[in-house]
Amino acid sequence: MQKFTVFLFALAAVCIHCEAKYFATRCDLVRELRNQGFPEDKMRDWVCLVENESGRKTDKMGTINKNGSRDYGLFQINDKYWCNKGNTPGKDCNVTCADMLLDDITKASTCAKKVFKRHNFRAWYGWRNHCNGKTLPDISNC
Repeated sequence: MQKFTVFLFALAAVCIHCEAKYFATRCDLVRELRNQGFPEDKMRDWVCLVENESGRKTDKMGTINKNGSRDYGLFQINDKYWCNKGNTPGKDCNVTCADMLLDDITKASTCAKKVFKRHNFRAWYGWRNHCNGKTLPDISNC
């Protein structure tokens, strides 16, 4: 039964990759983040975070972390606390990890905002290592 569950999850992940989106330009990403209601005064931080966490790809699945968890999607939402690896929504964002991989980033955006509200940008190593105290991306033409 466990092998079957793993197979179904892998199959779902492959199917989700078919629905994934790559934000080809920084301005494409900025437009979508604005549509999702991300605040303008933090937009450069969010763009920096996304570029360093997922490379602007909604279908990005991180490698398995030291603690056995994994990160999913545009914002690299972690399955230890935030999303459920199973078929039913769960954990703190009440979503499946598969939801984090869709080209419609509404659920991923809502979850990322929840993570931010609780931990600020410090929750993401991509932001800590590449954005914090550094020159942030130029979005002035977006």
